[in-house]
Amino acid sequence: MPYHSNGELPDRVRLHLPAHAQDIFREAFNHAYERYADPSKRHFGGGREAAAHRVAWAAVKRSYHKDGDRWVRLNGG
Repeated sequence: MPYHSNGELPDRVRLHLPAHAQDIFREAFNHAYERYADPSKRHFGGGREAAAHRVAWAAVKRSYHKDGDRWVRLNGG
């Protein structure tokens, strides 16, 4: 299910990522959720939602990294 706002994101995303990282996660998740509607496009198996979560976390990690228990924006990210 796509997320219409950051307030709908899972707690592990909403309560730990900065607002900008939540935006990245939500947009990447929603895009991937649509892209992987067709099971033949899922390269790692699993369901549509699981694939979208993997894509969304990968998108966040291109701009943020975890420093202890905080997510910090990468330089140039």
